Amino acid sequence: MTVHDHAQRRGPTIALVSADGRVAAAVSTLAGALRSLVVDGVAVVEPTADAAVPPGAAGTLLAPWPNRVDGALWVHEGATQRLEVTEPGLGHALHGLLLARELEVVAATDSGVELRARLGGERGYPFAIEVTVRYALRDDGVDVTITARNRGSGRAPFAAGSHPYLRVGDVPVDELSVQVDADTELLLDDRYVPIDRRPVAGTASDLRSGAPVPEAPRHAAFAMTGSARPLRHALEAPDGTRVELHADPAFRFTWIYLAEALDTDQGPRRALAIEPMSAPANALRTGEGLAWIEPGSQWSAGFSIRLVQASRAR
Repeated sequence: MTVHDHAQRRGPTIALVSADGRVAAAVSTLAGALRSLVVDGVAVVEPTADAAVPPGAAGTLLAPWPNRVDGALWVHEGATQRLEVTEPGLGHALHGLLLARELEVVAATDSGVELRARLGGERGYPFAIEVTVRYALRDDGVDVTITARNRGSGRAPFAAGSHPYLRVGDVPVDELSVQVDADTELLLDDRYVPIDRRPVAGTASDLRSGAPVPEAPRHAAFAMTGSARPLRHALEAPDGTRVELHADPAFRFTWIYLAEALDTDQGPRRALAIEPMSAPANALRTGEGLAWIEPGSQWSAGFSIRLVQASRAR
């Protein structure tokens, strides 16, 4: 393991490499973000290790809620909770409390690292939650495990997610196809808050069998209903090489977002985020998908990002 201490807001970047050198990744303590992942010389996430702050929340840990809380307000046991507005243009609290937080390195090896953040009495979230994220290299990518432990005296609401921008080497995103393992679309208003839902079958949002990125929605939310199986999302190149995101059933909600000019280490690029989430946008207000963790108990779920070479792709 190599730790490079960068100045300003970046914090340490932890370099991981497999024993055989085939898989390499960079993880930053800032927001617990996956800043790069390369398998057999192929970049499988957009590299952002050179940026002081993860651009577009690239690779960040989203907790104790993913996505938005409408108006940065929600109600707990009859009391209105006022979160900090972190999406000023829309007035929402966006992507949890860790985007500007330096996480502590709990354990590290050459091929894995575990980071931890302790939440306690933050504005609008009056709960004592310890959140950890563990990255462990595998022979085709990385496994990611998110765990939340309730260190307080009352039960606490929790949801989590991640914000990776997937990539298939140097293939432009508009030449890729995208697959989203979901049977339901959450319909959004003009402030990106879910207001309704519909089955994806027969619509342009049915991405279960894949669709060219230029024909897919640019900003959309999905769910898998009535299923306890793991999920598999993917980006696929014309030659059949795929980058797959495998998620535990707990991450049954998925958000996709096409950034027009993500500021990567190689310059601005159109880039597609496929975001696994354990609850949809606005969960603190609606309650949908929230895990209520009892004192002394924990919640845990994981996902992996994997390269499937054309010769092995199905």
